[in-house]
Amino acid sequence: MSINEIVYKALMVGIGVPEKLKELVDELIKKGELSESQGARLVKECSEKVGKSGEELNRNISELVNKALEKMNIPTKEEVEKIQKKLTALSARVKKLEGSSRSEES
Repeated sequence: MSINEIVYKALMVGIGVPEKLKELVDELIKKGELSESQGARLVKECSEKVGKSGEELNRNISELVNKALEKMNIPTKEEVEKIQKKLTALSARVKKLEGSSRSEES
């Protein structure tokens, strides 16, 4: 689960969207203002709209986080992995050179 999904779910649960929607639909069904099939359709439509809004929110959060990281000049995971590979290769070369210089001294 991405950080964006976590933030989105936390926001939705925090403001009680799923529960409030269900309560509202149940109340309308009890009052006879909606049939059960209409209620189910309404919940589905609202859930889809909330989902689309959540996707947009996720995109916006991702953009903000990426911009903030760029401004902070923090390297990406790929950049760190590339540096680690270079460091490992250089360490191996240094060890090899140290080994060959020691054998030349003998």
